[in-house]
Amino acid sequence: MTVPAPHPTPQHTSALVLFSGGQDSTTCLASALSRFPRVETIGFDYGQRHRVELDARQVVLRELRQRFPAWSQRLGEDHLLDLGVLGKVSETSLTRDMAFRMEASGLPNTFVPGRNLLFMTLAAALAYRRGIQVIVTGVCETDFSGYPDCRDDTMKALQVALSLGMDHRFLIDTPLMWIDKAATWRLAHELGESAVLVGGGSALVNLIVEHTHTCYLGDREHRHPWGYGCGSCPACELRARGWAGFCGEDLLRA
Repeated sequence: MTVPAPHPTPQHTSALVLFSGGQDSTTCLASALSRFPRVETIGFDYGQRHRVELDARQVVLRELRQRFPAWSQRLGEDHLLDLGVLGKVSETSLTRDMAFRMEASGLPNTFVPGRNLLFMTLAAALAYRRGIQVIVTGVCETDFSGYPDCRDDTMKALQVALSLGMDHRFLIDTPLMWIDKAATWRLAHELGESAVLVGGGSALVNLIVEHTHTCYLGDREHRHPWGYGCGSCPACELRARGWAGFCGEDLLRA
């Protein structure tokens, strides 16, 4: 039996965001910066094919500091951990040069077994050392590839296990869990609007389009309305579909 996750309350003053440099984690970082006085970030180098996202992380952090002064004051240290061992034990299209396909299990071969479990455990260990209360992650059960370690039940179970195992009451915050990619773009726009007086929504959306990286193939040559990518991998298709939905909603409201 899992325990429902409490909503962030005023006594939560610090957050550690799992930050890959992609659309979802950047939106989660903006969400954390809008709610918590102290925010730190953590990323992982696990031998992923799209290692260009590690470069994108630093660009996005720099742009956030420059474009959103109010958030810059809250944005603290960035931590990057070497998890090369994960790439060594994984035989997936994210850690090997192989075509994307569905496996007999019903999961795509982009699924890296144990990845989020390991990420969350190490994030909790760092949060414990840094005195941080909330761990923010961009996992989602709406627009996703069926990864079992992205499910709400998994996150709730991890919250209980990590809190018990470290004797520290963690809150795992999942701002994107029940929204699709179009709503994720919309959330970014709303967060940007709340951060600055003029042009905030467009400023954050434009930052995500231009500087975040999602493409599994690491393509930074082909520019689309929604950003850079090959345009055909599962991550690009999902991002493009969400962008189309977001732009369609904007047209309907106009």
